[in-house]
Amino acid sequence: MTATTPAFAVSSIADRFAEVRRRIHDAALAAGRDPASVVLTAVSKTQGDAALDAALAAGQRVFGENRVQEAKAHWDERRAALPDLELRLIGPLQTNKAQDAVELFDVIETLDRERLAAALAAAARKTGRRPRVLVQINTGAEPQKAGVLPDDADALIAAARDIHGLTVEGLMCIPPADEDPAPHFALLAAIAARNSLSVLSMGMSGDYLTAIEAGATHVRVGSALFGERNMVPATS
Repeated sequence: MTATTPAFAVSSIADRFAEVRRRIHDAALAAGRDPASVVLTAVSKTQGDAALDAALAAGQRVFGENRVQEAKAHWDERRAALPDLELRLIGPLQTNKAQDAVELFDVIETLDRERLAAALAAAARKTGRRPRVLVQINTGAEPQKAGVLPDDADALIAAARDIHGLTVEGLMCIPPADEDPAPHFALLAAIAARNSLSVLSMGMSGDYLTAIEAGATHVRVGSALFGERNMVPATS
């Protein structure tokens, strides 16, 4: 399945970006923070070319993608003309895709097990590229969701840094959909603080203002920027 972005949605993307940026600015000020300390990551998974080009025209340069192959299709050709582009992997990563991810992404937000840390380290040695890494924490201990459990986070962070030599700069989480996200954001911030990590990727379209209040440095916003996706069968 792929997605198409309706023409009316594409025409409104610049306005949507302006509105989300305004809300980020105001939320940061309300929290006593510098608005420049919060980075908007536009979640571009399943978006079509028109939507991506509209986002770029609106000045967006930080994008989050869920799948390696789709990200390559989106950005391989565009990247040569965009030296300031930053690509962040925000979806689960299989170890057999580690090298492709290292070659493409600037930041991998979903490190959740030591076996993946080893694969990323090996890919970095082979390719000469060293993307920054975030450890994904499963703050709600949801069995269907990726992420290391909070009680195991410190050990994984230490192994990724000290054994595998990865550049671990922060943490990421996706709170349970049916719970107040604020306690989950507070837990992520506490784990980051005790591990001397400065980057917190937390908050999506429905809760990014709460995340900013809790200290998010990166918010991952998709539908609030691009509108709801229309899924259609892929054509051959």
